[in-house]
Amino acid sequence: MKNIVRLISAPNAYLTAILAVTFWQSFAKKQIADVKKLSNLLLNKYQVIPNITYNEVNNYQVKLDVYQAKNSNLNPVVIFIHGGGWVWGNKETIQLDLLPYLEMGFSVVNVEYRLGSKYLAPAAVEDCQLALKWVKENAAKYNLDGDKIILTGHSAGGHLALTTGGMCEGNEKIKVAAIINWFGITDVNDLLSGENQRDYTVIWLGSQANSEEIARKVSPINYISSNLPPILTIHGDADASVPYTHAVRLHQKLNEVGVVNELVTIPGGGHGNFTVEEKKQIYERIREFLRQKCAILPLDF
Repeated sequence: MKNIVRLISAPNAYLTAILAVTFWQSFAKKQIADVKKLSNLLLNKYQVIPNITYNEVNNYQVKLDVYQAKNSNLNPVVIFIHGGGWVWGNKETIQLDLLPYLEMGFSVVNVEYRLGSKYLAPAAVEDCQLALKWVKENAAKYNLDGDKIILTGHSAGGHLALTTGGMCEGNEKIKVAAIINWFGITDVNDLLSGENQRDYTVIWLGSQANSEEIARKVSPINYISSNLPPILTIHGDADASVPYTHAVRLHQKLNEVGVVNELVTIPGGGHGNFTVEEKKQIYERIREFLRQKCAILPLDF
């Protein structure tokens, strides 16, 4: 833990900077007080070890951040993967989404990956699998519990959480404790062509001659088996970016093979633009799922 202690001052500056970015991208002026409160909470309770390289491709370093309570004991860990249709977004803009997991007692590994605007599929999938491998191999160094790893992400991040957790060809099948899938894509081919085609999927697959084959290989719906970890899916039934049917089909197929799973449907919910009350209820469901179905959190949490 010596390297963590040495980095405490630097992460404070890093946290302040990313909170400023998050504020201007996510909040109106009337919420300044809430952001200040959040900033003080993060700076007083948590530390971050930023921009650790976990993969390097053609001189491009792919990085992740480790968030944890100061003077942290051995904690379960959430690997968080940002969304953005595989082609945009970054790990610096989703810090507010990390806070509920930190408050539950998790450490959080916030992962970036190669974006499809430059690196076509399946580069993002390969990166996230390497991020999981990095967490497993470096757990002791960063005081993470390598036997209690949760994967989560929104949209494309939900898809990558699913593929990283064992639902993809080529995965080394490192055991994870659970997957929290926020409105993730489960059938990439469905979005590559036809009535559900989405531009972000076309960009991610690009003009590769075998794009349909690649799409099949990175589609979680094609890798349903009884040895998958417990999976909780959250999806709005009015989502215009990722069809709600992706969540329903996943839920049905997981039930067919006996995988512990739940589908939390947000009535009228769009692509993640849930209300504050809906988010509170969602995180309660996540806590309950991790307590009862995964034995990750203590029953009295």
